[in-house]
Amino acid sequence: MKFSEQLREKCLPVWRQNHSHPFVREMADGTLDPGKFRFYMVQDYLYLIQYAKVFALGAIKADDVNTMGKFAALLDGTLNEEMALHRQYAARFGITEKELETAKPSPVTLAYTHYMLHAAQNGTLADVIAAVLPCAWSYWEIGKELYAIPGAADHELYGDWIHMYASEEFGQLAQWCIDLLDEHTAGKSETERAKLEEIFLNTTRFEYMFWDMAYNGEMWPGDA
Repeated sequence: MKFSEQLREKCLPVWRQNHSHPFVREMADGTLDPGKFRFYMVQDYLYLIQYAKVFALGAIKADDVNTMGKFAALLDGTLNEEMALHRQYAARFGITEKELETAKPSPVTLAYTHYMLHAAQNGTLADVIAAVLPCAWSYWEIGKELYAIPGAADHELYGDWIHMYASEEFGQLAQWCIDLLDEHTAGKSETERAKLEEIFLNTTRFEYMFWDMAYNGEMWPGDA
């Protein structure tokens, strides 16, 4: 069994919790409160800024030109394509570019992104991949699952989100990360693999916390 398959199998309980979270289920049936999705969009925009920095660290830690180029392309695509589309999509929910640029991250957004950056800065290329993979992989799976539900991808508000993450292009990104992790864990010791497993599990847990934070509109205690 490939290391990526072992990781997913060990994390399956929390993995499935992510996929069955009320935020995801209500997107699927079109009953999600638009205000909750609006909150999610702002926090996800802030998340993507830090996510892009992890790709930059991947380029730094890569040991061949092709891998460096791929991470550089992911960085460019995130900053200049995905975030531009994010701003356009956000406008449909009444979110201005000024609001996105001046928004403050929630405690969960801060904790999640700081953890990824810490793991990437202080680890190997395999650590970088283990940190970013749960987001890409789970979003791809969720996108495909929701796309398969009749009518879900046609929803006027959430259909574009489903199309984006169910797309072949996004799937290729997720699969590249999966394959790269398997390539860079071949022959690693049990101790090294255990460290990567912990990073993967923690960012998978943070994925659940991110859905939960968005669903409940959680900011700092005492904030309006």
